[in-house]
Amino acid sequence: MSGKIMAINAGSSSLKFQLFSMFNAQTGQADEQVLCQGLIERIGMDDAVFNLRAGDVKWRETLPIADCRQGAEHLLHALIEHNIIDSLAEITGVGHRVAHGGEAFADSVLITPDVLAQIEQLGVLAPLHNPVNALGIRVFQQALPHASAVAVFDTAFHQTLSQTSYLYALPWRYYEELGIRRYGFHGTSHKYVSGVCAERMGRPLESLRIVSCHLGNGSSLCAIGNGRSVNTSMGFTPQAGIMMGTRSGDIDPSILPFIQQTEGKSATEINQLINNQSGLLGVSGISHDYRDVEQAANNGDTRAQVALELFAERIRAVIGSYIVQLGGIDALIFTGGIGENARHARQQICRDLAFLGIELDEEKNQKNQFFIQKETGPVQIAIVNTNEELMIARDVMRVAQTLPVQPALAIQ
Repeated sequence: MSGKIMAINAGSSSLKFQLFSMFNAQTGQADEQVLCQGLIERIGMDDAVFNLRAGDVKWRETLPIADCRQGAEHLLHALIEHNIIDSLAEITGVGHRVAHGGEAFADSVLITPDVLAQIEQLGVLAPLHNPVNALGIRVFQQALPHASAVAVFDTAFHQTLSQTSYLYALPWRYYEELGIRRYGFHGTSHKYVSGVCAERMGRPLESLRIVSCHLGNGSSLCAIGNGRSVNTSMGFTPQAGIMMGTRSGDIDPSILPFIQQTEGKSATEINQLINNQSGLLGVSGISHDYRDVEQAANNGDTRAQVALELFAERIRAVIGSYIVQLGGIDALIFTGGIGENARHARQQICRDLAFLGIELDEEKNQKNQFFIQKETGPVQIAIVNTNEELMIARDVMRVAQTLPVQPALAIQ
């Protein structure tokens, strides 16, 4: 497959996109050049916001966008209007981020009617995401019927987990009948950053034991051995695992019925409590944003200080357990908004881990260098900027490259 590839991340009220030139016809080489990127926010409102950036040039406008279909149409018109492409025929593939692939999808796949139906059926496991992802797929298939459509699943990378890593100690029928198990998320990010880290280390990914820390408003860790996901902190839902911006992460499950009975809360209210009112926000009482909490902590706010300590300690505990499971560690990766930018977080997480071979060089850490371990440290500590959109585009090329490209329809 040649031409240009679009990566799409459709949300309930937003549409994030990047357009790549993946192949240079003149040189015959892959170039993976970002032609443009952007975000449509507040879809469904009269004051929706359309942001588009191509190189150093930025466009921003506020306008009514009723639904995802109008958003897609406005985006495609804008690509031509701003001379980013001359024709929609240039877009030969579209990759769609899909939240949940269940056990059905262990890799990215070409979207057929059967695949789309399965994605919609898996909405029972991801009711806030999969139906919206499916809608985005339908919209772009109609707008770009000539382009190959590929689904890239957040959960696919973790389908290599063993039963002992993905099963919960519940009656077996809940797994067998309802599919309750650990699925994990952020798989596209963990897969991308581990590959980049191995390349920079000059070693085959298959030879490395890696712990990847994707830290942001949503956070997860992944143990990677031989290039495969061995364990991951998120579980049946993205709520599980470490403390996050507004999510509690793992807690004693009996706390939930206790609060429900004591305060007379509904199941919906309990779910909102642990997903939207907890984590850094709940403990600090200030914000879900790590930067805001860190500033408050520096100003002496004790609850903010406790929130940051909890965040680091939960991560440290998971890192330790993953080192045991991997039988050692060769590289520790920090990625995501917090992992890539919060120097204090990295310092707190790596504190006193020299006995495990993890020795942070604080000067390198402050400079945000790629490798931030001490020269004598046996474990590489890396800051890797994640790029899920590029990973999606690469998967479109890999999955759809043998398919013939049909003649494009003119834009309406």
